[in-house]
Amino acid sequence: MGRPNQVKPARPGTSRRGFFGRSGAAAVALASTPLLPLGTAFAATVNAVFQHGVASGDPLADRVILWTRVSPISARTATSVDYVVATDPALTQVVATGRTKTNVDRDFTVKVDVAGLRAGTTYYYRFAADGATSAIGRTKTLPSGAAPSLRMAVVSCSNYAYGYFNVYRRIAERADLDLVMHLGDYIYEYGSGQYGNVRTCEPEHEIVSLSDYRARHAQYKRDVDSQEMHRQHPLVAIWDDHETANNSWVDGAENHQPGTEGSWPARVAAALQAYYEWMPVRVVDPTTPRRNNRSYAYGNLVDLIMLEERLGARSQQLGTNIGSAAGYFTQTGAYADASRQMLGVTEETWLFDKLRTSTAKWKFLGQGVMFAQLKVAGAPNSAGGGVFLNSDAWDGYQPARNRIFDVLAGTGNKPMVNNVVVLTGDIHSSWAADLTPDPNNAVPANGGYDAASGQGSRAVEFVGTSVSSPGVNDPSGAVANSLRPANPHFKYINLNQRGYMLVDADASRCVCEWWHIDTVASVSNIQTFAVAFEVRDGANHLQPSVQTPNRANPPVPAP
Repeated sequence: MGRPNQVKPARPGTSRRGFFGRSGAAAVALASTPLLPLGTAFAATVNAVFQHGVASGDPLADRVILWTRVSPISARTATSVDYVVATDPALTQVVATGRTKTNVDRDFTVKVDVAGLRAGTTYYYRFAADGATSAIGRTKTLPSGAAPSLRMAVVSCSNYAYGYFNVYRRIAERADLDLVMHLGDYIYEYGSGQYGNVRTCEPEHEIVSLSDYRARHAQYKRDVDSQEMHRQHPLVAIWDDHETANNSWVDGAENHQPGTEGSWPARVAAALQAYYEWMPVRVVDPTTPRRNNRSYAYGNLVDLIMLEERLGARSQQLGTNIGSAAGYFTQTGAYADASRQMLGVTEETWLFDKLRTSTAKWKFLGQGVMFAQLKVAGAPNSAGGGVFLNSDAWDGYQPARNRIFDVLAGTGNKPMVNNVVVLTGDIHSSWAADLTPDPNNAVPANGGYDAASGQGSRAVEFVGTSVSSPGVNDPSGAVANSLRPANPHFKYINLNQRGYMLVDADASRCVCEWWHIDTVASVSNIQTFAVAFEVRDGANHLQPSVQTPNRANPPVPAP
């Protein structure tokens, strides 16, 4: 989600199709980002061989992916790369060394799955090739067994054209994080001027081919703030739509025209090849690249369950002009068709099994689009459920969402599932919600929800804003307030600011803090704590919380 009114041809200025349209009496004004001349970012020392920095990701208890890219300095087709892993930033306490090769077929990217590591341990690493060494990176394995706490940043929607990645820099500065979770739209496919013009895209046209996607990933990886975030923390990522094309589904995308851009399967294959080359992630199934759902055990504290919601099985979105008056919809007709899929039968079965068999205290669902109902007019399900406005989110797939609610509630001889926290990106705004199948029914005994006590809530959702993509221009909060009467399950709505979420969990509670930055139009080091909410063990509903303290004596950052 998040796109201009039109993508072709490229044009000066910026615009965005409003996903809210009109809500009550409030008219939504689209965000307009102030523009600065190109080249206002601070300079970084360029390593000619390792221009794209280093990164790590997909940590497990005994291994982690290390990534870099060797920039070719000649017409060669292959090269060797050495790596070293140590427990100290000076790289004197070495635990692993090795040599690998990369070549033109993988765009000279390097990924090493370093095994035999200790659980819950911070490591430092470096690459060497062609007589040059990379920057030193820092990473961390997941704990095994008893884990006292998890502290992580959650981000999404990093649009290079729309501005600077100040959010990534603020996250890099937090030395006490265990990992960073990226919930999609890591890159955007649009060309220069089509969706933001603070910075120029490479290539300047919309990306379609393998070489296009590679070049766009390369540009993002040269960003100095992105490099620093990757250098300091391991990444757990799932794609959303813009890693391929806007509002994608299994057989196409809103921003894909077969007549001029070729076949959709070919475009997906190109996009995913570049994604797997340029991201510090494992390939779940080499025979089926679109399959990317996977899970991570953070000791006995959290199961991180990452959902693929775009390319594997999603049915085409219904309706057009999402968020405009013409795009409003009710849960009738095709919207009530239980055969329409968000995850597909195979991934649904996998998810249900993960939820029911997990022995972790918390179950985190990392996923792309809003799970909670978002309405412009509220009504109980018995009266039709009201009027909805975003058919690209789970609202457009209510029968599929209801199947998850059934699992959470427990069905037949299956027990209810507690302590589920849904973590969401996509919508360029900040939200906190109780999750209930019938939020406008005030009688919990009849399957409804009491907004005052939280009774009837079966899980909670934390929705993070964007790294740089535009939200709704709502500095007074008038638009957000206009949404509240129809949506009593939302405890926090901020449509206006960009930033990230900080999630801190232990055995007794899970806290989410929203941190906002002041601008993406220029380089800035200003961030502001906005608000915090928490869910207590076994409660399954939100309550206000406070800012959590930084961990004492965190591991030394990478130098």
